[in-house]
Amino acid sequence: MKRLCVTLFFLLAFLFAGAVSVNADTAQDVARKHQQTKEKIQRLRWLESVEANKLYKNQQKLENAKNTLATSKNKLASTQTELVDMEYKLFRAINEYKDINSTLQTHVRNIYKIKRRAICELLNAGNINALVDRVYFQKIILKKDFEQMVEAKRKAHEIAVLKTTIELRKRNLEQQKRNAESQKIYIQSAINKNEEMINKLKNDRKYYEKAEQELARQSASIGSYINRTGSSDVKVASGFIRPLNGYISSPFGTRIHPIHKTRSFHSGIDLAAPNLTPIKASNSGKVIYSGWYGGYGKVVILDHGLVNGKPTTTLYAHMNTIKVSNGQYITKGQVIGLEGTTGYSTGPHCHFEVRVNGQPNNPVNYIGN
Repeated sequence: MKRLCVTLFFLLAFLFAGAVSVNADTAQDVARKHQQTKEKIQRLRWLESVEANKLYKNQQKLENAKNTLATSKNKLASTQTELVDMEYKLFRAINEYKDINSTLQTHVRNIYKIKRRAICELLNAGNINALVDRVYFQKIILKKDFEQMVEAKRKAHEIAVLKTTIELRKRNLEQQKRNAESQKIYIQSAINKNEEMINKLKNDRKYYEKAEQELARQSASIGSYINRTGSSDVKVASGFIRPLNGYISSPFGTRIHPIHKTRSFHSGIDLAAPNLTPIKASNSGKVIYSGWYGGYGKVVILDHGLVNGKPTTTLYAHMNTIKVSNGQYITKGQVIGLEGTTGYSTGPHCHFEVRVNGQPNNPVNYIGN
């Protein structure tokens, strides 16, 4: 008797330790998932703030680009006016140069033609003073013409340099203008994308809230429908299987939208996989509904009769294609449709529910994680 008591004691201790270990593992798993969700929400908040900050900075950049463009246009207009004035001065200087050069050439030719007569006149001067005066005044005339020509050439060169400089400035300003225009277009495009994203978030909020309200209402009506139409003449194969090979993108139970922060009850799990992936019956059953069901899109509901003494059904929503019809008996693993995005769906997935007495139960308890 004493040995039996000792044995029972160790057995109970072992079972208790195992239960504690399972509970500890479950608590750690819940804590881990909670932390992952928290980190995801924090990241989404951060991304939202980054998007808003981008919009603010792009708006500042656009304002600066507009100011730069306006300044460049003003400088270009001023430079163009200055260029016209310089070109007019250059035109006058060139004409002056031509006139002086023509006059000088005429003087040189005349001097050459009459040089002998001029020499004679110089030699026939009444006295030495007259001779000196005549030579002096000839030199003055030639020197003055030459200086005028040199000055005209200097002015022409100076204005030509100015013209080249202004033309270069004009090209630079034109390039700045083109750059400012391109930058303005680029920044405006970025702002349009920012505003489009913000508007999308606003629209997504309305869409999400509407979808959640509609799905909650229809989920309740599905429960009533199942209770009215369910049957018990179905033989169920042992164990339920996953309807498709995909990961759980949204779990069962109360969930908080990561951006909108609204709370809602998710009556099933979302299994995400490539679009048009075949959806298989989780267990043998009878089709009690196939067709469109509001926000659930294209839906198939299978009645599995009594499972563990309780009427059990499964629901498959958002299908692209339904491959079964009402009243049809289905075997476990049989393809009943193709994954899609019908109804309120943001992407290809299968919304899968397990209902007992018409009420949603966590599908993970039947098919595993």
